[in-house]
Amino acid sequence: MKLYRILILMGAIMLPSCKKGFLDLAPISDTNSVNFYRNADDMLNAVNAAYGSLQFSGMYNLSMYAIGEGMSDNTEILDAQSGIDISQLDAFSTLSNNGIVSTTWNDHYRGILSCNTVIDRIGGVTMDQALKDRFVAEVKFLRALMYFNLVRVFGDVPLVLTETADVSSGYAYTRNPVSEIYTQIIQDLQDAKQKLPASYTGTNVGRATSGAAKGMLAKVYLTQKKWAEAAAETKEIIDSKTYDLLPSYADVFKISNKGNKELLFEVQYKKGGYGLGSPFNNAFAPRLAGVAVTTIGAGSGHNLPTADMNKAYETGDLRKDASLAQGYTSAGKFVPGPFIKKYLDPAPFAGGDADNNWPVLRYADVLLMRAEALNEVGYVAGGEAFTILNSIRKRAGLADKTAQEIPTQAAFRLAIESERRVELAFENHRWFDLVRTGRAMEVMTAKGFNLPAFRLLLPIPLTQIQINPDRIQQNPGY
Repeated sequence: MKLYRILILMGAIMLPSCKKGFLDLAPISDTNSVNFYRNADDMLNAVNAAYGSLQFSGMYNLSMYAIGEGMSDNTEILDAQSGIDISQLDAFSTLSNNGIVSTTWNDHYRGILSCNTVIDRIGGVTMDQALKDRFVAEVKFLRALMYFNLVRVFGDVPLVLTETADVSSGYAYTRNPVSEIYTQIIQDLQDAKQKLPASYTGTNVGRATSGAAKGMLAKVYLTQKKWAEAAAETKEIIDSKTYDLLPSYADVFKISNKGNKELLFEVQYKKGGYGLGSPFNNAFAPRLAGVAVTTIGAGSGHNLPTADMNKAYETGDLRKDASLAQGYTSAGKFVPGPFIKKYLDPAPFAGGDADNNWPVLRYADVLLMRAEALNEVGYVAGGEAFTILNSIRKRAGLADKTAQEIPTQAAFRLAIESERRVELAFENHRWFDLVRTGRAMEVMTAKGFNLPAFRLLLPIPLTQIQINPDRIQQNPGY
């Protein structure tokens, strides 16, 4: 991806560290925000700040994998010294003062502020109208993604759609119903897909595209069980012929192959001491591995694949070796214990400063969403949904599934669930897939986890309730 150069520019307008939730809904700078947005370059920097927020700890640097994978049956924390906050999420013992819960809330709203600032300020800037429309579409896509994360994690959340001018106005917000959040998400994505280009060139590669907006819209519709709408969005993506499955699954994630035809949207990272490197090389390495896995810096022991995940792959599945290792060699001795290798950088710049992007949306996901939606519209033995499923399996080196093996709609649901688990392993989808299909409690309980229904949502951060108790109430059960 080529977005690195412009991302480096975002440093001048990044928001200050969030400490008290909505208290950070103030403008970017107390001293220069009034005069900052003067021309197209200023707005470019503001848009880049919105992209840069995806790298916050409360978004893709930590929170989204701690929730999307760590709360599922895919990964686990084996050493409490890997962190009490992430250990709570893993064990379904999360408290309302959990640090990851707080940063998830705060950092998403910091990102939403960046998006709202662009939307509110760009009207007063003299610049090319087409570029202005594109900038607005880009941040609407980002805002939709951030609200989609929030509503799936917390349920009802405050719907903030304008730049908050001062601290006191932040106290006016209450939690809006899930239905209202989804209405806004869909509106933002529908607006974005109309105005975003299908692709970019040069330094703009890596920005949100119309295909990314359609893919995210399909995932929103799937979550809402709007099967026909999800099928329609995925068909548009497929018919565009912009994307395709790479012949090799492993090649999708290679650092040397960023921006390939399978990737609809990624969080951009760039190593080199810029403050833009990815942390996953160290985060996912075993905690006691030293530099045997990472080459530099210690491992954190996050997101270690469970034994159940290790067994989820069929014999001969090429995706397994590309996704996880069975252990590492240290001082000439093999140390068993699976860890994720999908995001390893063989030559990181420093600890926590690697070059791996994070895939938010892939074409394989789009295909599997279409197969699922088609099956829900109506099971057809050997129909298009089977063709799609088998195209994914063929790349993995596996035999086709037949109607004799999957004879019913219910059986196809489980086949898609299993295929999504191994195809999209460690990409933050598993927990949200289990929740949206209503399978989380059944699956996790069967695998020995204590998962009461109220823990399908995380608690509202205690600080938010303390700051604004008249308007922000806790989720039931916490």
